[in-house]
Amino acid sequence: MEPLVFHSRDLDETEAFLSGTYTDVRISTADGDGPTSTRLTRRTTPGFSVNELEIGFAMRYAAQPLGRVCVATVRSGTVFVDADGIGPAAAFGPGETFLHAIPDRPYRGSLDSVRQTAVLFDPALLPQVAARGARDRKPVRLTGRRPLSEQAGRQLAATLAHLAHIAALPRQLRTELVLGSAAQLLAATALATLPNTLAPDGHRPGGDPGPAPTDGRDAGTGTLRRAIAFIEDNADRDISLADIAAAAHVTPRALQYAFSRHAGTTPLAYLRDVRLAAAHADLVAADPSTGATVSAVAARWGFAHTGRFAAAYHRRYGSSPSAVLRS
Repeated sequence: MEPLVFHSRDLDETEAFLSGTYTDVRISTADGDGPTSTRLTRRTTPGFSVNELEIGFAMRYAAQPLGRVCVATVRSGTVFVDADGIGPAAAFGPGETFLHAIPDRPYRGSLDSVRQTAVLFDPALLPQVAARGARDRKPVRLTGRRPLSEQAGRQLAATLAHLAHIAALPRQLRTELVLGSAAQLLAATALATLPNTLAPDGHRPGGDPGPAPTDGRDAGTGTLRRAIAFIEDNADRDISLADIAAAAHVTPRALQYAFSRHAGTTPLAYLRDVRLAAAHADLVAADPSTGATVSAVAARWGFAHTGRFAAAYHRRYGSSPSAVLRS
């Protein structure tokens, strides 16, 4: 999809656009009758959207629930967020990445001469990547705005930058696997770096909560065999940890424990290895004279960043993918 680009100096026009594109919002100037320039570029994919916003004035806003999780990195200026259900009033400046809004609560604040990148994603992704099964009753929610540490903030900012890169890729490289993997990465990174409901009962954000007793009994070699068969049959599809666990008839935690105990890896690492092997087979069979490229093969198998794909490929096969394609 081509990016949606909006630019206006009219406050009413800007309010109408934001309300029609995101959620019902009321905006006003906080500094009198000066210029009210707004520029926005929005790139939308099935799992997430990347929104580059420039507000050239001090703008107050009061918005209804987005229905999406919104995480943002401030490039310049200041974002003020009023106190609400996920934290006290706070200000964020250049270089800071934070949780701007959760799906089901209204939010308000102000933007003062801001340039920021905001990524919105479906909250349903959070339980999908959280490795929780049907017996886990507690909802998976983000509960705080600020990352857990400076390192966590840098990790979250890098993930947002990675998604911005993916959203700007040429259409032919934005494959289903690339976009699906990117959306899952974003949700997993949000859980690893921001306060959330998994932490209070021993679930370390981003860590392994360890198997419950039933999970341990389910984590046998039969589970591993069923999961591997499903992965190898469906590696060309956008599948998640929850999909693999369902196919193996166990909880996500039992699935992780089975791979750790019997294969020395994780389900998603095994899936990446299967896709890397498939990309290798495609490169060996490809004819560069027909227009085949390394980036297209990589994207077909879910590798959005050609440089990272090349590094992983070299570690596995001892050669560069471009050399194999030319051979």
